[in-house]
Parts: sequence; C-alpha cells; structure tokens
Amino acid sequence: MDKNDSDPGHLDDAQIEASVMELYEDVHPLFKAYEVGYSDGDIYFYGVPLTDKRSIYDALWGKFAAKGYRFSFTTELGEDVLIASPIQEVPERIWINVVLAIATVFTTMFAGAAMFGVDIFSEPSGFIKGLPFTLAIMFVLGSHEMGHYMAAKMHGMRTSLPYFIPFPTFIGTMGAVIKHRGIIPNRRALFDVAVAGPLVGIVASVIVTIIGLSLPPVGFTSEPGTIMIDIQVPLLFEAITWVMGSTSEMMHPVAFAGWVGMLVTVLNLLPSGQLDGGHIMRAMLGERAGKVSLMMPVVLGALALYVIFVLEQNGGIWLFWSFFLLLFAMAGHPKPLNDEIMLDKKRMALGVLTFVLGLLCFTLVPLTLVMN
Repeated sequence: MDKNDSDPGHLDDAQIEASVMELYEDVHPLFKAYEVGYSDGDIYFYGVPLTDKRSIYDALWGKFAAKGYRFSFTTELGEDVLIASPIQEVPERIWINVVLAIATVFTTMFAGAAMFGVDIFSEPSGFIKGLPFTLAIMFVLGSHEMGHYMAAKMHGMRTSLPYFIPFPTFIGTMGAVIKHRGIIPNRRALFDVAVAGPLVGIVASVIVTIIGLSLPPVGFTSEPGTIMIDIQVPLLFEAITWVMGSTSEMMHPVAFAGWVGMLVTVLNLLPSGQLDGGHIMRAMLGERAGKVSLMMPVVLGALALYVIFVLEQNGGIWLFWSFFLLLFAMAGHPKPLNDEIMLDKKRMALGVLTFVLGLLCFTLVPLTLVMN
C-alpha cells in the first residue's frame, strides 16, 4: 500500500489487508489495480477500468453492499480511482416499528369489532371479536411490505422493516410503509423491489379472501341513522366467490380484509411518481415513464368527474388520488445509478402481468357511504 496508508483508521494492519484482499477478488476482473491505499476506513484502488464504468457499477454494487461497502469512481492527477467506503449503518429503532404495530393491532381490532356490530363503549369485552380482522388485514399489508423488504435485501439495498400506520378509519389503519435508504443501483433492482410488493400482496389478499369466504357471513341489526359502507367487489374477488360457490352480498370481516388488500394493490399500482406502479413503469420505460406519470393525475381526475357527474355515484376516492398523484408526479423519480441496462423480456412480461392483475383488482366505485 503506497498511497494514503499512514492512517490505519479503526482497523489494524491485518484487518486492513483482509478487507483489501476480499474486495480485490471482486475488483480485479473488471478493474486492473496497480496500487491500493487506505485512509479513514476508505480503500482506494488505483488502476485502469477493463470495461465501461456503468458495467462496473452494475457488477460490483451488490457484491460490495453485501460486504458492507459502497463504492464510487474519481480521478486523481489523471489516474482512475475506485473508492470503497464502509456503509455507515443507521441504527434501527425497532421499538418504533413494534409500538406502531401494537397500536395498529388495537385500532384494527376496534374497527373489526365494529364490523361484528359490537359497541365497544357499552360492551368493552367484545373488543376481542375484532381479532380475526386484525390478523387478516395485518397479514395482507405486512406481506406487501415484506415483499419489498426481501427483494431489496437480495439486491444489497438498505431498507427498514415495515412501519404500520394506526389510524381511526373504517379499517383502523392507513396501511404500512418501509423506508429505503441510499441509491438505486440499476433498473432491474428498481423493478424487482417495486413488483415484489404488489405480487406478494395480491397472493396474500387471495388467501385471506378464500379464508374469509369460507367463514359464515356476519349479519347484525344496525340502528336507524347508522352510516354503513356499501362496497363493490373487483373481478378478482368476484372470480374467487364464483369458484367457491359463495356470494359477496354479505361477507365475513376476514373476506373484507381481502377486499381491502385488492384496493390497496390498485392504488399502489397507479403508474405515477414513486408509487409501486411508478417504480415499475420507470424501470420498464426509463425516462419516458415521466410522461405517463404526469398523465395519470389527469386521467384519474377525469375518471372522478365521470363517476360523480355522469354516474352520479361516489368518485371522491379518485378525486382525492388525482390530487395526491399530482404531487407524486411533480416530485419526479430518482434516477437509478445504472440507467442504461434494459429489463430482460421476462421482467417486461412480469411487469405487464402485474398491471393486468392490478386491473382485476379495480372497481369503478369501490365504496359508498349510505345511511341506514
């Protein structure tokens, strides 16, 4: 080590040498290094690229990340330098995930108990009746986010565990999210991470729907003046009821959780901004996806006006999401580090299939509030 080796940093000489040799095994087929340096934890490889730098990024990103390093290129006095820097891991505050998950258990149980006709204030012990809905909805939402999480880990990307969002809605939650940290290595990684959530979420929704439809429907007498929710089921839900010889007129709350999962899938697959659908479209079309992203708020707004003024039904959800998507679209989409490698035919076909499955989860008027 001839350059920058005066400061061994936090490693001793043996550890430095071991780290250098471990990374060199990955580097040397792509970058001919003739000198190596070390300073403050960073390892410097001085040499000549044997292929274009984008290909080197694409080949080494996952390998370096798996070993705890990110890397970059620079030029010093006409020399090409590949720099490996230790990834500074942000301490995971798992307690936040746990607290939010526990809070979501309570809010969804409250909502689930209400679906059984329980008045929590007059019958507190009936709170436990909401547990089946809680298990179902958290399984659906959690599966979606864990699909993203596992795919991100496979590509060496840093991401958080799911954060459930408790909220006093008719389902007791605003869903779940994960936080991605760092850059996107390439379009294939972007696609794999984006598509994994909806696909796993659809499978979970189908499982929950089948279980729910096998359970006896819940019927209860509501007081006059009570606000009820009238839902329309999508083609996928209708197909499951047909196969099972069931009906969607009256359903168990567990089946309703499957319906919620399908609605969440539709909303996430809208091809705009940094929604899952926006990520998938960006990976498939590259920068051309920006035009689709900007069109979607207009399309959704037109759909909302059609439902409201022509069909004279509740199009509020699409009107809200048209404004929501406008913010997403205006924010744009981060560019992957390697944006030149196209998706292979299998991924392109899977992307089309994912959007088709999303359409099967779509309903023109998902829900309407009615007075009993």
